[in-house]
Amino acid sequence: MTAAKIGPPMGAPPVVAKKKVTFGVPTTGAGHRVMLYGPGGIGKTTLASQAPGPVAFVDLDDSLGILKIPGVQVVRGISTWAELRTALQGEGWDDIKTIVIDSATRAEELAVAHTLATVTTEGGKHVANVEGYGYGKGYGYVYDTFLPLLADLDRHCRTGRNVMLVCHDCTTTVPNPAGEDWLRYEPRLQSPNSGKASIRLRAREWADHCLFIGYDINVDEDGKGEGLSSRTLYPCELPHCMAKSRTCGTPMPLTVGIWSWIIK
Repeated sequence: MTAAKIGPPMGAPPVVAKKKVTFGVPTTGAGHRVMLYGPGGIGKTTLASQAPGPVAFVDLDDSLGILKIPGVQVVRGISTWAELRTALQGEGWDDIKTIVIDSATRAEELAVAHTLATVTTEGGKHVANVEGYGYGKGYGYVYDTFLPLLADLDRHCRTGRNVMLVCHDCTTTVPNPAGEDWLRYEPRLQSPNSGKASIRLRAREWADHCLFIGYDINVDEDGKGEGLSSRTLYPCELPHCMAKSRTCGTPMPLTVGIWSWIIK
């Protein structure tokens, strides 16, 4: 008698062959993923231009023509979300060491415009703003539109290029389950109060370094603040700013050569 072949019961998921796991040393030569943010005019673009070069800017804020920073290359003619992604996926980056998106805040605005132009409501209608999709849905659509940009930048990182998102700043309330909530600086990217579809939090998770630039301020006994001419780069989480770094954990005065302490 031929032995019966026993298989999975009817309706059960198919049996998938197990893949052998291989181990090795961590991948070397990958680029760094940086998110740099701070107040307008504090020097974010200038600092980004000092990253390991050659440096290429996707100048969405049209600031390079005014700053006239020597030695950087500029990707011109980007005015839509599709053009931004096409440029990052295209050729011509071989000699570039650092790619800077200036700014990611403006890139998010392009993502919103693209979403409104291409995504309709369940009834097939276009809406004039994100809220028009219904409660919370629009933010999810924009989140889904924006995320592939990070994948585009990851592909450059795997070839050894550094990638940088320059962001404007904002102040937001930090929920504190253990006590009083407080205000802090964070990158100005979409982040609904629910925490869902937060581009800001996703970008922070994605980045190897989330760096805040702030002006140094002296506060006297009467609570009056006096502005100083110096600035500090914060690579670590503090009550007043969102920050992180995989290589550096100490606030540093903003000086020439500071990238050598971060991108190693």
